[in-house]
Amino acid sequence: MIKIKLFLKPFLLHLSFYIPALSFGEQPNVILIMTDDQGYGDLSCHGNPILKTPNLDRLHANSIRLTNYHVSPFCTPTRAALMTGRYPARTGAYRTSSGRSNLHHDEITMANYFTDAGYKTGLIAKWHLGDNAPCRPQDRGFQDVLWHKGGGIGQAPDFWGNNQFDDTYERNGKQETFKGYATDVWFKESMTFIEKNQKDPFFLYLATNAPHSPYRVPEKWSAPYRKKVTWKFGAEFYGMIANLDHNIGLLRKLLDELDIAKNTIFIFTTDNGTAKGNGGPGGDLKGYRGFNAGMRGQKSTIFEGGHRVPFFIHWPDGGLMGGQDRKNLTAHLDVLPTLAELCGLKIESKQKLDGKSFANYLGDPLTKPHREHLVIQMHGGARFVKKESPWFMSCVLEGDWRLLGGEKLYDVSNDLMQRQDIANKHPLVVARLRGLYEKFWKSVSVRMSPVCLDLGNPNENPTLLCSQDWRLEIGNPPWNFSEINQYKKITGPWHVNVKQTGKYLFTLRQFPEVAKKTLRAVRAKIRIAGKEMSRPIPSGVNHVQFELSLRNGETTLETFLYTDNDQIGGAYFTEVEYLK
Repeated sequence: MIKIKLFLKPFLLHLSFYIPALSFGEQPNVILIMTDDQGYGDLSCHGNPILKTPNLDRLHANSIRLTNYHVSPFCTPTRAALMTGRYPARTGAYRTSSGRSNLHHDEITMANYFTDAGYKTGLIAKWHLGDNAPCRPQDRGFQDVLWHKGGGIGQAPDFWGNNQFDDTYERNGKQETFKGYATDVWFKESMTFIEKNQKDPFFLYLATNAPHSPYRVPEKWSAPYRKKVTWKFGAEFYGMIANLDHNIGLLRKLLDELDIAKNTIFIFTTDNGTAKGNGGPGGDLKGYRGFNAGMRGQKSTIFEGGHRVPFFIHWPDGGLMGGQDRKNLTAHLDVLPTLAELCGLKIESKQKLDGKSFANYLGDPLTKPHREHLVIQMHGGARFVKKESPWFMSCVLEGDWRLLGGEKLYDVSNDLMQRQDIANKHPLVVARLRGLYEKFWKSVSVRMSPVCLDLGNPNENPTLLCSQDWRLEIGNPPWNFSEINQYKKITGPWHVNVKQTGKYLFTLRQFPEVAKKTLRAVRAKIRIAGKEMSRPIPSGVNHVQFELSLRNGETTLETFLYTDNDQIGGAYFTEVEYLK
């Protein structure tokens, strides 16, 4: 087949994005790497004076770089927008826990579209869009899956005892133990996926957990930064990025050796602002530390440093190389429609996309901006927990304007640190941006409803529910190993869908079975679909069971564990089996 460098042929520039890629040559492979909690300034090519990232620097030097690319301020919502091309609040997955990190069942993902186009699809490492059917990656279009559950290693749904070294992960529905450091495992398995599928077009989504906490990395990677950074876990954070960089170099070397690098769309990006490289929670200007390319804020803030992140795209056969910047506003919502246009995917969905393709803009920097504005909002998280409400932790972006919380206005063209609120000087701008937000909120808020997890689904029976998915109105449920170990006296409802009428066995635990810890409770109760059962718990056991007959349909499930002084907690882990 003849391969034409589309972006180097001006007369083909317009046509190339209206004719599927197959008309011009082989379908390109796609490798999408997204790291976790690495901010815009956590790269030496972006000016970081301490951190060394030579392989990412080389990619940066020969890629098209989106320098005004924005995501959500933390994990799940960015992943939801990336996978669906829709605002996170529409998808149901707009927080990192509390039953709000699962995709609505009618959402269609990037992996679905690639699979339909004949691609081999693989997910390695982090998903964070649902740990139970029908929200798992293998339920949402990925054919080959190796992942850890939850939002990070050591979070409650993850395999108990994982700590970044010699961990157990799930491969296509079965637990498998690996030797070595987590990031090394992810890249090694990614290279295996590439080698296995090199003869077919493939889509690989490599979403590392690094450099997210826990901040653990082999000492050889953190040692060079031990004396250069003074904040807690700073050396480990930089060491985790250095290790990532090394592995990216190995992966790109493999692409060259297999002679598939030229027709591979290679993307590097991150999911939110830095977690450790700059500032403190809330984007305070006091105690400013580290390097964030002149931006205020970090992960979990709506300041610029919380949501502007790197985005490099490299595709030699498509002419996407040469080290050029693109400065127009772009967003995570836009990646799906852009890749669809570059790869000839058919986007035929009842769900209208919020994203807009920037494919033409990649080839021609003079192309009219595809996006005029963007709305970013935090609806809660580990530290910011509140019932969903308009304006809370919101940011409207238009050109260089940033309207925060509907009240404070900044011009980042001359105030990137966002020190000066100029709302009183530009009331018409404030009014216009408020209007954009109000339209956004009216549109997305109707979709911020509970997402049910299946009970009795043949693809996952039994299913193990975790407290991270309790849907609390205010606050966060126990969501990591540390909080589980505290035996927090709290419980909440799981929203579930009973798939089949019949008998179900419920096994209530405070810890997963592999932890081999006994219950610290004297009485247990279960409530589901209007039914309630209670029984005493014998001493020395690690679980208590109930058997109930249920009709199919959506309902809520609640568990209660009572101490001898009548304090109430929940079963953090509840296994539900449909008894055939």
